[in-house]
Amino acid sequence: MMFRSCLGVLLLVFSAGAQAAYSIDQLMFDLAQHKGGKARFVEKRHIALLDKPVQASGEMTYTPPDRLEKRTLLPKPETVLLDRNTLSLERDTRKQSINLTSRPEAQAFVESIRSILSGNRKALDAHYALQVQGDRSQWTLLLVPSEPGIAALLQRITVTGSASQVRHIEYLLADGDRSEIAIEPVQAP
Repeated sequence: MMFRSCLGVLLLVFSAGAQAAYSIDQLMFDLAQHKGGKARFVEKRHIALLDKPVQASGEMTYTPPDRLEKRTLLPKPETVLLDRNTLSLERDTRKQSINLTSRPEAQAFVESIRSILSGNRKALDAHYALQVQGDRSQWTLLLVPSEPGIAALLQRITVTGSASQVRHIEYLLADGDRSEIAIEPVQAP
């Protein structure tokens, strides 16, 4: 009888611990609930050839499921728009557009942020090994490229946030340079 009681307590403790772990599926579900919006960002690019990071700031707008606009205001105006399979860059009076379907490695790299914001695990699993730590109130998602073409560009992406909000993204490039983006949602008036 005592053995059954101990076994029952152990099973209860084990199942409670298993339920408490925050899974990738739970995170993707939470992220998919986010309906888009605007955020301010501060980006710091750490480049090996420079003594200090290059900093930029501006606004981002995400419209699910496939439109992401990043408007840099400082130090110089620049707009990057990811709309479906087209990546557009506008700086000064120059404008460039790239159809990402013709460049699969670039598409997978660029698509990573949009897939994170939309909670699209299938798209992420196609190109990255995923690992999540933490809980719903404070989580970290690690993406490591699973394809050689992407790994030639990128070592890993680390994303942190809370519930359905992405707060920080770090890209560690294959050459050792890295980019950190701090994101602060803009509250509607």
